[in-house]
Amino acid sequence: MTNHQHNHTPDPQKNIAVAFFLNASFTIIEIIGGVLTNSVAILSDAVHDLGDTFSLGLSWYTERIARRKPDSRYTYGYKRFPVLAALVNAVFLLGASIFVLSRAIPLILNPEPVHAEGMIWLAILGIIFNGAAVLKLSKGDSINEKVVRLHLLEDTLGWAAVLIGAVVIRFTGLLWLDPLMGVMIALFIIYNALKNLREALRIFLQASPADSDIPELEEKLMKIQGINEIHDIRTWTIDGMTHVYTLHVVTERGFPAEGYPELKKQVRDTLKAAGFEFVTIEIDRYDEHCGLSDC
Repeated sequence: MTNHQHNHTPDPQKNIAVAFFLNASFTIIEIIGGVLTNSVAILSDAVHDLGDTFSLGLSWYTERIARRKPDSRYTYGYKRFPVLAALVNAVFLLGASIFVLSRAIPLILNPEPVHAEGMIWLAILGIIFNGAAVLKLSKGDSINEKVVRLHLLEDTLGWAAVLIGAVVIRFTGLLWLDPLMGVMIALFIIYNALKNLREALRIFLQASPADSDIPELEEKLMKIQGINEIHDIRTWTIDGMTHVYTLHVVTERGFPAEGYPELKKQVRDTLKAAGFEFVTIEIDRYDEHCGLSDC
């Protein structure tokens, strides 16, 4: 991954803003429709969508914060704030899905009557609104956009299930189909939410970037003329896309100090080509102890 990729990706802030207004608008429609159809299922989903609207608003706000420049308090900038929002959203999504399971599983054995025709029309609107938001976020690469997209994908799939279930119920009276599909969708969302939660936790725990082959990169660095050894390698990612790499470079015996600038340039260019935006290099002579206990 190179830095040029980031310049051509869609604007996360604008994408999430559009998704926020689409979701907020439909939540209002959903509440009104739930009251008019006297559907507990629709009203329950409206509560879930209210939570999604909150999550989208939080993601939108943190994407705005992420644009701030580094300062004395946050020297790497504010790019990790959207990751925090993604973490909160993933946890919320897990909780919401578990809540759906707790409601849907008992309804499979004891289904309740529903207003099928009203559900059909609301489901069509739900697919249109949420599907448009998913498409808007479909090309986003940030973890924040991925988690938000999962929120909206859950809603789109949920409304597709409601539509199918409502049509079948309308003509067959098989009320248990609706909660069964709800269970299947909830399990799918839990699986994906756990993956996003794991990714967010990896970032906060400063694990090596998932898209970087660190051993292969070390081999490339060792091929640079003048390098005898590299150690004290530290690498992590700020937000899943902006990576950091620090290292000590030990020069070969007799390597002139005049060659240090060119040596650092080659190391920096190699790391930047691998997607590392922040690179810190310390050069040690072959007979110099760098001060680290394991040097």
